[in-house]
Amino acid sequence: MSCVMFGAGKIARGFVGHLLYLSGIDFTFIEKADALVDLINEKGEYFVNILGNAEQSCTVKNVKAYSFTDVEDIAKVIGDADAVFTAVGGKNLQEIAPMLAEGVKAKAKKGGTLNIVTCENWKLPATILRDAMTPLLNEEEQKFFKENVGVTEAVIMRSAIEANPDQLAKDPLVVNVQNFWELPVDASRIVGSLPDIKGLKLVESFIGFLERKFYTYNAANGTTSYLGALLGYEHIADAAHDERILEILEGVYQETAQALSKKHNFPLDEQLAFTLTSKAKLQDYTIVDFIERNARDPIRKLGPDDRLVGSARLVHEYGIKPESLCTAIAAAIYYESEGDEFAEKLVKMRKEQGIDYVIENVCKIDPNGEIGMLVKEKIDLLKKRGWINE
Repeated sequence: MSCVMFGAGKIARGFVGHLLYLSGIDFTFIEKADALVDLINEKGEYFVNILGNAEQSCTVKNVKAYSFTDVEDIAKVIGDADAVFTAVGGKNLQEIAPMLAEGVKAKAKKGGTLNIVTCENWKLPATILRDAMTPLLNEEEQKFFKENVGVTEAVIMRSAIEANPDQLAKDPLVVNVQNFWELPVDASRIVGSLPDIKGLKLVESFIGFLERKFYTYNAANGTTSYLGALLGYEHIADAAHDERILEILEGVYQETAQALSKKHNFPLDEQLAFTLTSKAKLQDYTIVDFIERNARDPIRKLGPDDRLVGSARLVHEYGIKPESLCTAIAAAIYYESEGDEFAEKLVKMRKEQGIDYVIENVCKIDPNGEIGMLVKEKIDLLKKRGWINE
């Protein structure tokens, strides 16, 4: 039994790789950064530190990695694998498609089934990957791909946090992770079966599950991050305990819960109970997570289908006024962070072209529509409160 893990970052090492190790499954990292590949192969192990549950921490041993340039080796390990996981970032899926296609060719010669599981916080990652791989295969290989290879998605709900300098001095590969153990995977797109992995949860109604997570956890994270940044907080947990932010956060939970309940026929009280798990995570002081990390790249996170604007559109679609979500959007539009190229670009855009331009060209909504007008109303409100100063 063996698996392949594309990416060797914090989620790859600290969640998927960790679960595979605990399940007794051999796995190989495929990583773009040669320095990281060399470090993994030199050390051969790394420590996973479970925040708030030290007794569950462990050293993951006998690890190995290949560089993106090791094309033949990559194809061989995929051909021999029972499953492939990706944690490379959604924007990098196109880049790994050729390597995966070569692996599918190797698997076709060897026979059997293979499942590729995307572990990306991205919209439609499995579709992106399948569409990118298909043209790289000939007609016979495409037939094998369609019939014998599943390309599916997982929802990543364990946070991986930056290690501090003292930890890194002892182990440059150490990962700090949240005490969360489930790996939900879309069961409908699996061909054959996945290996018996600790924490694996096969979900039949995956779209509803995915939207529940995205519009609850991601919307709340964005709300806390951008309001926290306005109020000068450095850590997520500190911001999530501020009563001023909590009032807006509770409103976000109410708005998204009502919309999700209507769309997917979840009982409202069940969805509201789910929001408590999100709030508990945000307020967990053992998870030392930074506002800057979560607020990074505000242009993408203000996109029409992303955590804030996407949530506001969903809520509006189901007849609920997205008051609190529009407050969060207003805060995000005014996010500033020196060194974040996208935040700096957003600041320039806002100052030179104006709020309407940002709403229309970044959020992709009508600045004079109901949501657009509500965002501008909330900007004025945050200015009156002194949260926005310009």
